Amino acid sequence: MISLTDSQKIGMGLTGFGVFFLLFGMVLFFDKALLAIGNILFVAGLAFVIGLERTFKFFFQRHKSKATSFFLGGVVVVLIGWPIIGVVLEIYGFFLLFRGFFPVAVGFIRRVPVLGSILNLPGISGLMDKVSESNNMV
Repeated sequence: MISLTDSQKIGMGLTGFGVFFLLFGMVLFFDKALLAIGNILFVAGLAFVIGLERTFKFFFQRHKSKATSFFLGGVVVVLIGWPIIGVVLEIYGFFLLFRGFFPVAVGFIRRVPVLGSILNLPGISGLMDKVSESNNMV
C-alpha cells in the first residue's frame, strides 16, 4: 500500500475536484466559471501532490517550454473568458506535457482484466500502439 503525506492527500482531493469541475464545465457547454475553478484546483492539486519545487521543475524544463506555454496559456485564456479556445490549448499542451507517461499508462491499462481486452480489440489496438510509441518531445 502506498503511504501518502497529509499534503499529498489534500493534493489528490484538489486534483480530483479539479478534474471533476473541468469535465462538468465541458458538459455544461464550456461554462467558464466551472472551467476556471477546475483549472485552478488541478494545478494547485498537482503542486500539493508532487511539491512546489518539483512542479516548477516539471513545467519549466527547456524541452517542455512549448507544452508548458500551451497548457498554461490555455489556463489563462479560460480565465480571461474564452473557454473553448482555452480548453483546446490546454488539451494540446496536456498531451505534449504528459506524452512520456502515455506508454506507461497504456501498458498498465493493458494488464487490467476488462480494460486490457478492450484495448486489444483490432481498431483500438493500433491506435494504442501509436499513442504508446509517441514518447519523443517535438
